[in-house]
Amino acid sequence: MLGSTQRQPLLLAAALLAGIGVAGCSSTSDRMRNALYAVTPYKVEVVQGNVVTKEQVEALKPGMTRQQVRDILGTSLLTDVFHSNRWDYVFTIKRQGVDPQQRRLTLMFNGDTLASFEGDPMPSEQEFVSTIDTRKKSGKVPVLEATEDQLKKFDAPADAKSTEASARSLTPLPPTYPPLESSPR
Repeated sequence: MLGSTQRQPLLLAAALLAGIGVAGCSSTSDRMRNALYAVTPYKVEVVQGNVVTKEQVEALKPGMTRQQVRDILGTSLLTDVFHSNRWDYVFTIKRQGVDPQQRRLTLMFNGDTLASFEGDPMPSEQEFVSTIDTRKKSGKVPVLEATEDQLKKFDAPADAKSTEASARSLTPLPPTYPPLESSPR
């Protein structure tokens, strides 16, 4: 059995080890917490509606028929049962790390002809595609020319050249082929 004078250093050492262990756990949990904040879950890109570009809006002219408008813009997203002379084109996109976008275009018809239209300023097709394309661009264009030494690596071996020449000397294909199905009798 240990005396009280011998137990005191052992208790002190145990307390010191326990304190180091708790401190180590605390710094580990901080690192874990920081790592969890760095990892973000995948969020699905949500695209709804009709993409309408500036070029499409510029093609619209009052007096066009509904079918001509549909040929340019596609079928409208919203067609109100109570207002059959109004078509609404709405487009929304929600992506991770980017502010949600929403654009609207409203067309008013007088019978079967387009009377007027109004809406948000629409991007050109090129502007719209550039906002969607999130790939990193390196800015470096690879060299697309091969040197003579590089081309020589791909020269066909001598035996391949002879088989190619013999393949050309085969009889030519017939000008017409027989029908795939027999004709009805």
